Order: sequence, then structure tokens, then C-alpha cells
Amino acid sequence: RKTERKEGLPDLDCASEANVVLRFAPNPNGPLSYGHGRGVVINSEYAKKYNGELILRFDDTDTSKKPPLLEAYSQICDEVEWLSGFPPHRVIYASDRVEEYYGFAHKMLASGDAYVCRCSAEEFKIYREEKQECPCRQNPFEENLELWNQMKLQDSIPGSAVVRVKTDMTLKNPALRDWPAFRIQDTTKHPHPRPEIGSKYRVWPLLDFQSAIEDHLQGVTHIIRGKDLMDSTRKQTLLYEKLGWEYPETLYWGRVKIHEFGGFSTSQMRADIDEGHYTGWDDPRLPTLGALRRRGYDPSAIRKFWIDLGLTQKDIAVPMSTLNSLNAKAVDPDAPRLSFVRDPHTVILDTNSETPDKITLPVHPENPEKGVREWHLENGVIKVKIAGDDWIKHWPKRLKDFADIGIKNEKTEREWEGEIIRYERLDETPIVHWLPENMAQPAVLLLEENGGLVTANGLLEVNDYPDGTVVQLERMGFAILEGFTDDGSRRLVQLHG
Repeated sequence: RKTERKEGLPDLDCASEANVVLRFAPNPNGPLSYGHGRGVVINSEYAKKYNGELILRFDDTDTSKKPPLLEAYSQICDEVEWLSGFPPHRVIYASDRVEEYYGFAHKMLASGDAYVCRCSAEEFKIYREEKQECPCRQNPFEENLELWNQMKLQDSIPGSAVVRVKTDMTLKNPALRDWPAFRIQDTTKHPHPRPEIGSKYRVWPLLDFQSAIEDHLQGVTHIIRGKDLMDSTRKQTLLYEKLGWEYPETLYWGRVKIHEFGGFSTSQMRADIDEGHYTGWDDPRLPTLGALRRRGYDPSAIRKFWIDLGLTQKDIAVPMSTLNSLNAKAVDPDAPRLSFVRDPHTVILDTNSETPDKITLPVHPENPEKGVREWHLENGVIKVKIAGDDWIKHWPKRLKDFADIGIKNEKTEREWEGEIIRYERLDETPIVHWLPENMAQPAVLLLEENGGLVTANGLLEVNDYPDGTVVQLERMGFAILEGFTDDGSRRLVQLHG
């Protein structure tokens, strides 16, 4: 018996017993990548399904290794709303809540569930591997409190001390043995980019501690994360046991690799942008939501892509064509057709008594209700623009929806005199796209070729569509209108074929 494939996301455990609260918690060290989209989509879809809450939480407590980018905060808020279809119900900045985390540190030091460790990283690694307790573990509360207060002084030295959660140094998993909860960061050298925070704090919580505390305080009921974070779940569960809390339901997904994107990280993209290798976070070559949005991808297609992949823990590799297929279905019904002639060459044609005064073309061949577009042809002489690639192919040619033409003589390398052979379609003359000069405007098309970003100069059919309109360029695929260049040329960015 064939098993039917279930559509959509699986039901959440215990969802009917409580108000569902989910969170998407990025590090704002850059705007969102395509991979981040999975977290936005899955969490927001469950929030919609259960009429629950979606929290956007900025886990911005690392000022040195992955420092936050100030402009990323607003960009992420905008991208979450764009992709999910609604603004998050709450927005939380972990950097605003350091005093809250300090309170729990004090509580755990007082209860003996945490201690200040002054062992070097190398020394503690040996204790961990040998399943031995370090000497700091037996510090009385008074000593821990004094050391804790010293850690927070502005002249404390990074690496000189950490606060550890006291677990069991004989646990089978080494990552769980007395794991670190707080460390000293040099905020004089690396201040927090949010001006209201700056160098205010010297001691910062590590992510496993901060995230665990915040999930409880905000009432998170379900955590959905990558399977590579299973150790984080185990650490945090031990912490919850000490604090007498119940850990949220947790679901995991495996890795998804997009063939065309290869290996990108937010930190590396940030460095490459700073070095001028990319024009910005929305450079069409980058796997960012900003780049996909700029290129004209529809958020509903991205949502369907991630929903279809679901929550499997299997690692998956998929081609970009999977998303492109979904996106084509999303944008095609509304995408008007336009002609774009790349690297234009000119054929000068004399008109005759049979030459129509206009050519009528559909705005959308499958949606006649969208109307028609008209190309008005000048009397006497028509200057026809065809693409350079079509120029070098066999003659005669058929100008689509108009006439078969041939060449009489060459005026210049890019301009020839031609003749109209016939108007009706009789044989297999190759069809080419074209534009009459009076219906063309200068345009540049930004597109990817051979892994690089190329500006294709050409002519675009005159239109009055606003910026942001996704169009289908005849024979070339989808593109989005994106303003004008300094010299007045219409600018487009390629979406996909």
C-alpha cells in the first residue's frame, strides 16, 4: 500500500494544551541569509496555525567573535515581516536584559549550582577530559561572589575567569560537564554597537545560558532548531532542572544545502562586503533574503519551499531550480511580458502599403483580461532593433508577430539596410525578438553569468510599470524593475529563467 505524503507541517505536541509561543532568535551580526528563512517560515507558520505568538529575539550578547551589526536590527525586523507576512508579536533585545541574567547568575552562585572558575581554557580542558573536578568548584559562596564582582570591573581581563554551571564532571558527554555560562569581554576594545549599551557591561552571558533563561521568561512553549544544537538542548535541560523549570517541547531539522550557494557564512559575507567583493547585503550573487527580495522572489514561494521540506532530521541537498520552479508559479500569473534587446543592432526597413501602423501584443498570453500592448510603427522607415546574438545567426529572420526580413547591404558594422520579404508566416524562418526604435528605451539588466555579476546593456520596451514590478522578458525569463541609472537608463535585475 502506497503511503500518502502529508502536506504541510506536522502537528506540535501539547499544542492544544497551552498557548503556543515560538521564537526566532538570530544573531544580528548581519541581515538574514536564505538559511535563516527556514527559522522564520517554520516558526511563523506554527504561530499562524495555532493562533500563537512569534517572538523575534536578538541574541546579541557576543561583542567580539560575532559582533552585532547596528543596521542589521532594522533589516531583520523588516525581513521577518516580509517573509512571514506579519510583524512579530514581540521584539526582544538580549543586550537590554543583561541585569536580568546577572540576577540568575547570583542566584545560582548562592545556591551552589554555579561557580567562578579561574582555570585557563587549556587547564579546564584537561579536567574535562579526565572527568576531574577543578579546584575552583569547591569555592564557598562568599569567594564566588567576590570573584563575580571582580569579573564585572572594567579592568577585568578576558579569559581570566568564567562562571560555570555545576553539572557532573563524569557525564558521558564532555560538552555537558560544568559548561560555561558567563565570560569577560573587552568592551573597551569591542563595545556593543547599540549606543545605549556600548561599554556598559564587561561580563556577558554565553548563548546557551542567555537563550535558556530568556525562553523561560518569555513563556516559549516550543523550540525548533537544527539538530546540530542538540547539545544546547541537553545543557539547557540540566539548567532548567536546577531552576525547577520545565523545558519547552523541542523539534529539530537537518541541514539543507543549496547547490548553487556553496559555503557561505554571515561573518564571511560581512568581511567580503567590507572588502568590496560584493556591492552590499542585497548583491544578487549572495544567498541572503535581501538579495532574493531584490531579485523579485515572492515570499510565498520561499515559504512553500521550506514548508515542503518540513522538519526532517535528514540532511538534504537541493538545487536552486526547486525554489525557482515554485517562484515561477507564484509570479507568472501577474508578470507582464516585455521585450528586452541585449546589445542592440539596427536594421533599417522601408515600409510599404501593406505595413500595419501598429502591432498588438498581449500583456500576458495566458491572461487576456490583462489587456494588450501596442507598438506603433512609423511610416516610411522603421528602425528595427535586434539582439547582437540574433544578429550573427542565419538570415533571413522573422521578426516575431510582424514579418520576415532579409538584408540588402551593410551601412556600418552594427547597422544594415534590410527589406521586408513577407508579412504572413509561410515557412520555418527563425523567429527573433525585436523592438521598433520608437518603442524602446535604454536599459541595463543586472544578471549572473559564470558566477560573476554582469551588466547587460540594451533596450527595453517602453512601459509605465512602477519599480518593484516583476516582469517576464521575452525569451529571457523573469526580472524586476529597479529604478533608473544616473544616465536615465531603466534598470532591471534578473530573477531567474
